[in-house]
Amino acid sequence: MTHLLQVCDLTTQFKIEGKLIRAVDGVSYHIDAGEIVSIVGESGCGKSASQLSVLQLIPTPPGKIVSGQVLFEGVDLLKFKADSEPMRAVRGGKIGMIFQEPMTSLNPVLTIGQQIAETLMLHLKMDRGTAHTRAIELLGRVGIPDASQRVEHYPHQFSGGMRQRAMIAMAMACQPKLLIADEATTALDVTMQAQLLELLRDTVRQFNTALLIVTHNLGVVARYAQRIYVMYAGRVVESGTAKDIFGNPRHPYTIGLLRSVPRLDEPKGANLIPIPGLPPSLINRPPTCAFLARCAHRTEQCTREPWPLLTKVDDGHFVSCFVDIRAQPTLTVTVRENMTTQAAAPKSENDALVQVNHLKMYFPIMKGILRRQVADVKAVDDVSFHVQPGETLSLVGESGCGKTTTGRCVLRLYRPTDGQIIFAGRDISQLSKNQVRPLRRKMALIFQDPYGSLDPRQTAGNIVGEPLVVHHLVNGKGEYQDRVAQLFKMVGLNPWLSDRVPHEFSGGQRQRIGIARALASDPSFIVCDEPISALDVSIQAQIVNLLKELQAQLGLTYLFIGHDLSVVRHISDRVAVMYLGHIVEEADCSALYENPLHPYTKALLAAVPIPDPFVEERRAATMLLQGEVPSPINPPAGCPFHPRCPLAIRECSQALPPLREINSGHRVACIRA
Repeated sequence: MTHLLQVCDLTTQFKIEGKLIRAVDGVSYHIDAGEIVSIVGESGCGKSASQLSVLQLIPTPPGKIVSGQVLFEGVDLLKFKADSEPMRAVRGGKIGMIFQEPMTSLNPVLTIGQQIAETLMLHLKMDRGTAHTRAIELLGRVGIPDASQRVEHYPHQFSGGMRQRAMIAMAMACQPKLLIADEATTALDVTMQAQLLELLRDTVRQFNTALLIVTHNLGVVARYAQRIYVMYAGRVVESGTAKDIFGNPRHPYTIGLLRSVPRLDEPKGANLIPIPGLPPSLINRPPTCAFLARCAHRTEQCTREPWPLLTKVDDGHFVSCFVDIRAQPTLTVTVRENMTTQAAAPKSENDALVQVNHLKMYFPIMKGILRRQVADVKAVDDVSFHVQPGETLSLVGESGCGKTTTGRCVLRLYRPTDGQIIFAGRDISQLSKNQVRPLRRKMALIFQDPYGSLDPRQTAGNIVGEPLVVHHLVNGKGEYQDRVAQLFKMVGLNPWLSDRVPHEFSGGQRQRIGIARALASDPSFIVCDEPISALDVSIQAQIVNLLKELQAQLGLTYLFIGHDLSVVRHISDRVAVMYLGHIVEEADCSALYENPLHPYTKALLAAVPIPDPFVEERRAATMLLQGEVPSPINPPAGCPFHPRCPLAIRECSQALPPLREINSGHRVACIRA
């Protein structure tokens, strides 16, 4: 049978500083017309490198495609030179690629319309006027409002979701036979992710286009993919149908991935089971199985024989492993047996460590030579909540809803426009910098980006120890070194790593350094601002478990900011849902997930895919939110959610509904609740 795309024994190497890295090591896979296939694995496993090799986009030097075949419609693309006319005709014309970061993929000095039209003129030989008209049609098809006006805008004038839509429009412009989505929705909110993936699935159905999804999000894979290839250390270690991979995984690495993924349908408090260790270095990798050091079920055969080839175990199901999983009863996917019981936090607000009352944070917009204020960005608009000692309150919502601004106000990194922030019984909302400084040691922040938040010129030890010096918490060098070593051990790092600089650590290790720095001053309250969104799924599990262990050990209080509702369920005691600067629903974690009352909360939960194709089949049709969060400069009248709400009535646009208590501790701002 001739496949639309068939990759055979593809090998790609990089030579960096005299060292040879086998990024893609004998990879084979195929995809047919109208099929949705996914390639999954941790960062550095070769997913993206294999797709860049298919299109000959590997930078040379240092990269080089050493061997293999890439048969597209029966023609080997590797026989063409990378810059040849036949290869350029395939890229964008017959194979479209949607890259992970649209801002770096789009040309900042050309309008969106010019960039789409350029593709049409190059591949379809359209004249400029026809291409411009077609660009407007494509932008409208991918759901960009006012496409005739937006076509003249530049990339920086689009939001993140709209830029990704523009990338999809560009990839679809010539109606390619294959679309490659390389982590295309990783950086997006769950609602925007659901919109774009539904759009791609509709494209597959309408035009019989093949779709290859490259991702580490197993929920997305379970909802959309028909077949899956699991990659590790440059090789495919397991392949099969989605139901085979999720229902009957046969490789220890696949099972490890599934055990480490948080699920929306799990009870609160379930412990995730991370894969121990880190992926291996691909420099001078030994010939044995690359997963050997992390595998708890390796045998003597694994240590002495070369990495096994893919072997058929069932119809269409292939595995690269000597171990027969069916003979290993301890290898199970479920995480429900590993439950931790969390003590219920008291419900009274009187003993709250943090009390926020009617918080407002407006940012003025200044224009003109005289810098006159013309408007306000209402980032946070009348928000109230409390966090009790030892409790985790999570703020969730789409990007731009005011979560991070709220957290920074609570830490007094911003002075709020109005409202009260009571910390440990004292109103700190309007204190001066000098008055706030003594309180700083009792408050800490864990940043979203574990690399950008660390000083690249300092060693890890100096980064962790800096709060000890700033707050005068140690006496002498010996006590300082002992405390730094203790902090490293506390977050699971070996103290001898303290002399390394940030770029010498993995992403998960860098985030552990950030956590150790936050703990250095012995705080009672920590704001965790999207602390795991930039990490692989197996590393996410490690950090979530670490945060829970530290809370139980040190009695910490968390304000956890996130948009991944699966993770939020595993770490939260209570959850507050924010939309356009307002809290629209707040409840105990279990109550909110089992009985959401606000339409926005329901839409958020429906948009989160569950990493199980059997469960996804039984779920009701996803309630997709249309459009994006309105501008906080000019928010809609009445309920801020009513322009996107499928249940909105005329009264919703007339008055802002108050946050009222429906059940004990369950508050919602909706007149229809």
